[in-house]
Amino acid sequence: MTTRLPYDGVVVCAPVTVPYVRYSTDTAHWWIGRALHQLTKTAGIRPQDIDGLVLSSFTTGADSAVGMTQHLGLSPRWLDHVPMGGVSGVVGLRRAARAVQAGDAQFVAVVAGDTNHVDSFRKTLSSFSRFAQDAVYPYGSGGANASFALITQNYMNMYGVTREDFGKICVAQRDNALSIPFAMMKKKLTLDEYMKARPISDPLHLFDCVMPCAGAEAFLVCREDVAKSLKLPAVKLLSTIERHHAFADDPIQTRGGWAVDVDDLWQMAGIKPDDVDVLETYDDYPVIITMQFEDLGFCKKGEGKDFIRQHTFTTDGTFPHNTSGGQLSTGQAGAAGGHLGITEAIRQLTDQPIGKPVKDAKIAVVSGFGMINYDRGLSSGAAVLARAS
Repeated sequence: MTTRLPYDGVVVCAPVTVPYVRYSTDTAHWWIGRALHQLTKTAGIRPQDIDGLVLSSFTTGADSAVGMTQHLGLSPRWLDHVPMGGVSGVVGLRRAARAVQAGDAQFVAVVAGDTNHVDSFRKTLSSFSRFAQDAVYPYGSGGANASFALITQNYMNMYGVTREDFGKICVAQRDNALSIPFAMMKKKLTLDEYMKARPISDPLHLFDCVMPCAGAEAFLVCREDVAKSLKLPAVKLLSTIERHHAFADDPIQTRGGWAVDVDDLWQMAGIKPDDVDVLETYDDYPVIITMQFEDLGFCKKGEGKDFIRQHTFTTDGTFPHNTSGGQLSTGQAGAAGGHLGITEAIRQLTDQPIGKPVKDAKIAVVSGFGMINYDRGLSSGAAVLARAS
């Protein structure tokens, strides 16, 4: 394998969340524009200073990133559109970092946002992919719930994970979300309530599923000396990985692309899993969280259930995980869901959390997962972030 260059001199800063709402009559353009406005205010820069842009969204209609530049009044010299759902944040981060490192841009805004009209989620599902259009949606199985029910049941059968195990994750994330003012779910969840919730697509029940909503997330990538000149608290990028369509011969997904590149992730970062203080996984369903515990090296494949039983996953407990509540309790604002963990990790590592802090957090891992077809998600990625000295 070719030796990868480190991300020397590159930092990530200015985390922005535009508070989520269940439904919105505003367009995705409005949500993205609001995130960018808040980003420039947070960073203390002008809109014209943004010379790089990474955009992710499901609901901008005919407007790709290049079309959005006119709506937003930007004139970047470096531009990328990352239509990869839950892995978009990690992919956007790693591409922005290389652009800054090469001198192709000084300030890269990485932004994701989506609206949620009353009918927009259904429309997104019906045209999510060619597979969805031709082979799933016409037969009444549209949406991710049926696909993840298949993946979840197969995973439970193979590795002995129980609904109680998945429920422990959901209950812990709800506890974490209670200190987050923009979280959609604002009521404590008990394991009994999780177990008795109405079924959605067996074995998935209500609290295994995210709540679609409207919102936006953003952060800034720039050089470390530039961030210091602006007095911006920032985190270092130690390593990243990205993989698409891994393990194509697996009949039903039980692992993601993280497992292909996990050794590269830790070797490039110069640390090991035991050094991590906080983990922010992509959490559209609990089964995918469990896969990430395993595939990122926090436990061996098939030992996810034991790992779950050993930890609390709360912000102030053992193995802090999805400290914002994740999408399962905060909500899934479309493509912004893939950026939620990154903005939360930045806040935790720079002592500016919105909710409860993770004590003495120095290292965070964020991971992404996205683009579900019927029996698997195609895209995965992860990044290691570190508190700047």
